[in-house]
Amino acid sequence: MTQQIGHLIDGERLNDGASTQPVYNPATGEVCAELAMASPQVVEQAISSAKQAFPAWAATPPAARAQIMYRFKQLLEQNQDKICELITLEHGKVLSDAKGELARGIENVEYACGIPELLKGEHSRNVGTKIDAWSEFYALGVVVGITPFNFPAMVPLWMWPSAIMCGNCFILKPSERDPSSALYIAELAQQAGLPKGVLNVVNGGVDVVNQLIDAPEVQAVSFVGSTPIAEAIYERSASQGKRCQALGGAKNHAVILPDADLDVVTNSLMGAAFGSCGQRCMAISVAVTVGDKVADALVAKLAPKVEALKVGPGTDNSNEMGPIITGAQKQKVIGYIDQAIEQGASLVVDGRTKSVPQYEAGFFLGGTLFDNVTPEMTIYQQEVFGPVLVVVRVETLEQAVRLINEHEYGNGTCIFTRDGEAGRYFSDHVMVGMVGINVPLPVPVSYHSFGGWKRSLFGDLHAYGPDSVRFYTRRKAITQRWPSRGVQDGTQFSFPSYSEDD
Repeated sequence: MTQQIGHLIDGERLNDGASTQPVYNPATGEVCAELAMASPQVVEQAISSAKQAFPAWAATPPAARAQIMYRFKQLLEQNQDKICELITLEHGKVLSDAKGELARGIENVEYACGIPELLKGEHSRNVGTKIDAWSEFYALGVVVGITPFNFPAMVPLWMWPSAIMCGNCFILKPSERDPSSALYIAELAQQAGLPKGVLNVVNGGVDVVNQLIDAPEVQAVSFVGSTPIAEAIYERSASQGKRCQALGGAKNHAVILPDADLDVVTNSLMGAAFGSCGQRCMAISVAVTVGDKVADALVAKLAPKVEALKVGPGTDNSNEMGPIITGAQKQKVIGYIDQAIEQGASLVVDGRTKSVPQYEAGFFLGGTLFDNVTPEMTIYQQEVFGPVLVVVRVETLEQAVRLINEHEYGNGTCIFTRDGEAGRYFSDHVMVGMVGINVPLPVPVSYHSFGGWKRSLFGDLHAYGPDSVRFYTRRKAITQRWPSRGVQDGTQFSFPSYSEDD
């Protein structure tokens, strides 16, 4: 009998749903579970549970909250093999990649453990005569997170640990393609002592997302996914006066200068472009070579490595790349490759015909490499989200920077060079939110914040790190004065200024 995946509401598993949807093992193409799609009543139960839990949780001292998070971190580490097996089963990524994903998620849990320090506010004594001022941070209430399929464990851990440590109650809506790891991790939080209702998980599609956003009780929405959906969620939330951070798509460029070590560049691009089958928002999908000599040499080094990529099920750690998440996404990537050929790009390595013995029904693609791609081509303009790397040729660093800046996305980018002046010029002038200098995947550590520019981010604040505390709290500024006994102040009609004469 096929397992049914349900929801976590008020600390308990609930399998009720208006309907079910299959969850596939992308390595085999077979259904591995049925996902209960939440009915409106189930969503209301989650909202009600979070609302009821909020007052007591917000009043819980931050240090007491942190103790739960410390225990939760230990449980994540103790159960990492089980979590990674669930990631690989439903997403397909190689187990070692799943472990790397979880490790980056645990970093954000560690950051959230420092919540007493992060929430302590600011204090100034004697801003005026016998007048003190300080700020305090208050939880928002019920908040929502909507997360993507490509990092089913890590991205939820970007959101809800910080949110609940700030005193909020959180409702998570994971991707319906690979929901099990997020649900299992939420149950570990219950084992760590998280009170019922502080964290709820509901599964479903667009109707569930819209119901959560529209609920009057929901104060903030965090989303990671494609740009069209991110923009729609941001506009829907903002139109109701709700706080929203919506991280969208990407087209990440790697600039290669003539002085770069091409062996280092080649190895870096192989991991950055084809790791997790290219299904990363930080994946390098465009190599921008400065000069034809660099392009020719780089393509010559890349081609045999792309051809030799070891593709197979993620359960075999000797594989370098697993399957695409769904058959539909595989066909979409193939469509981009077909269109690039029609538009005149030079196909160097073709991954469309890749077949994995004994896994012929799996959603596998080989690595694909294009040369002579131009900015007018669809494969350059749009996010492919698959194992495809394209080479664009320019003559100067300035042209490379201009090329990147003219793209609608501004998520991540990097440059390979031994020239410090060139590295500084690049980081100063490129209009992108996350920049690497000889670092192909410049994902910030947990105590910085993650986010792009332009149409890669809708909202003012980035994800996790210091920005997460700002996003999940309201600041209250307090100014206090205690009059001296027996002294009465006269009426003052001018706007107050706290000078030494006050």
